[in-house]
Amino acid sequence: MIWVRGRWLPERLYPFGVGGFDPSGLVLVQTEDQTDALAVAEDALRDGTVPFVVLEVTAPISLTAGRRLQLAAKAGGTTGICLTPEGMGSNAAETRWHCVPVFDPQESTLQCWTLTKNKSGTLGAWHVRWDQEARRIAVVSPARE
Repeated sequence: MIWVRGRWLPERLYPFGVGGFDPSGLVLVQTEDQTDALAVAEDALRDGTVPFVVLEVTAPISLTAGRRLQLAAKAGGTTGICLTPEGMGSNAAETRWHCVPVFDPQESTLQCWTLTKNKSGTLGAWHVRWDQEARRIAVVSPARE
């Protein structure tokens, strides 16, 4: 996995916090500005060597830049995720998700994932949790009132 982010961001990535992922397979790229971050992500997506590219942005992405990322991912057969602050997504995105934690005293990994944009399907919301044994996300039923 390649994770692209700005060098100026105060938060630090904690690879062991990405459940089920071996941190030795992570390449962290820190760029000087968002233009460089977009270029690195586009190159990584187009190359197709790694199956997964994560891009963190701090400013809106133009329709052109979003479409370039989309075409690069298609050309390389790579999955790309762009982590954006609220309201800073690109209109070129195939899907847009909103993820929030769900309080549960028994389960610390419970989240609600809401699909707010989907160019080729329906919208919806799902409660998910990390399944440590299976090393994957599992959809779970919401708790009853």
